[in-house]
Amino acid sequence: MDLTPSFRKRFFLKCEGFNFAGSVKAKAALSMISAAEEEGLLRPGSTIVESSSGSLGVALAALAAERGYRFVCVTDTRCTERHLRMMRSYGAEVVVISEPDPVEGLLGARIRHVHELCRQDPGALWLNQYANDNNWRAHFHTTGPAIVRAFPDLDYLFIGAGTTGTLTGTGRYLKHIGHPARIVAVDSVGSVTFGGPPGTRHIPGLGTGRRPEIVDESVVDEVLMVPEQEAVRMCRALARRGYLLGGSTGTVLAGAWQRLADAGPTALSVGISPDLGERYLDSVYDDVWVRARFGDITDDDPLAPAPAGTLVGS
Repeated sequence: MDLTPSFRKRFFLKCEGFNFAGSVKAKAALSMISAAEEEGLLRPGSTIVESSSGSLGVALAALAAERGYRFVCVTDTRCTERHLRMMRSYGAEVVVISEPDPVEGLLGARIRHVHELCRQDPGALWLNQYANDNNWRAHFHTTGPAIVRAFPDLDYLFIGAGTTGTLTGTGRYLKHIGHPARIVAVDSVGSVTFGGPPGTRHIPGLGTGRRPEIVDESVVDEVLMVPEQEAVRMCRALARRGYLLGGSTGTVLAGAWQRLADAGPTALSVGISPDLGERYLDSVYDDVWVRARFGDITDDDPLAPAPAGTLVGS
């Protein structure tokens, strides 16, 4: 997707929402399940357990249904209603956690519940997207090469940080081949992945209350921390231009918009969009939901041209 007219810089968006199951998580789900099958950890009738804020849960639910596995997804109250309904439509069992862990937040509470489920059913397999190397390998073998083929002269690559599978795998690929593009990780304020203080977050997909084991900061050149209200503003501004994108994408684009204010006029940039916006109609695109959490920000357009005489980024 070419967002150059909106960004007024050469900027393209890789839209992973067109994947099977509707998000970038389709790649990680297939990679982790296929590896578990090859290792003999999954057999017909096996039970898969995973913690997910929504998108991975949907992808795993679809694959589990297709391959004959029972799937239990442990999520929390930030999971959108559409994600919940999609998982249940595929036949998944969904557990919604509402009480956060005092130290590691809702994610810590979800993982604690996963451990309890596996204790109750020793035959269940926790794929553990936060520590599973097949999560990032999916992007080392697919996402990274695809971006370099399409944009060999890339200068900046903006990637959101959730489990960091996309970030670690894609970043490792570009560093492995010696590509000079700067890898820019974009995270939500309140996430602890890169050492920031924990805080309340409302939008699922990016950010963690517990540092993922697979994160590889050695492939990251810059880290941008974006307040969630800026992600919402960006999503809604782009919707008014005809692009309905997910909350994680809004975070990535808000970070890119700020960073590229200092980039040269010929810089070529790509952002990775994890999913599209139809799953966020009852949250990011709902006026009541937004006002309850962030106040009245619905009419503030970050992409509007600055008035004459105003310094961009000021």
